[in-house]
Amino acid sequence: MMRYAVVMPRTARFVPGGMIYHILNRGVGKKQLFFGDRDYLAFEDIVAETLVRSPMRIVSYILMPNHWHFVLWPESDGDLARFMQRLTTTHATRWQKFFNCIGDGHVYQGRFKSFPVETDEHFYRVVRYTERNALRANLVTNAEDWLWSSLWLRKNGSRACGKILRMAVAYSHIVDSIRQSN
Repeated sequence: MMRYAVVMPRTARFVPGGMIYHILNRGVGKKQLFFGDRDYLAFEDIVAETLVRSPMRIVSYILMPNHWHFVLWPESDGDLARFMQRLTTTHATRWQKFFNCIGDGHVYQGRFKSFPVETDEHFYRVVRYTERNALRANLVTNAEDWLWSSLWLRKNGSRACGKILRMAVAYSHIVDSIRQSN
């Protein structure tokens, strides 16, 4: 008689609300997630859709060709997990359907990574790190020139600014400090 191992579902993470978190994930095997403007825009649309069903305060973000970063501020316990689960599941499903690779395996390397932001200095460092990512990767000569980031949206307005950046806080001092660090 064969015996099968009992497989238990993964334990949900406890992520308390009221704290700010640095969140990131990348394509499995560093696979490219975004191939052009259409892909970045589609992901921003998914973020906007996710915000309607699972509200979240997005402080900053950047979308890179094979990964992304968010700085998020959930209000209540469990909000972060709900938001990220909906965002990554929706994106992975639509990505696989669009690229006709349903059943070919995972899109993301695993669950998202989350790191609590513990001090004001840590907060500024994480936002700068997030929004300077394209500059460090030599995709642009100035951090604010990368279209797929909150830095660009705050500087230029338009596009998804109202849909994605729900924070009513002005971060012009962060923009200036990122520019000065170039």
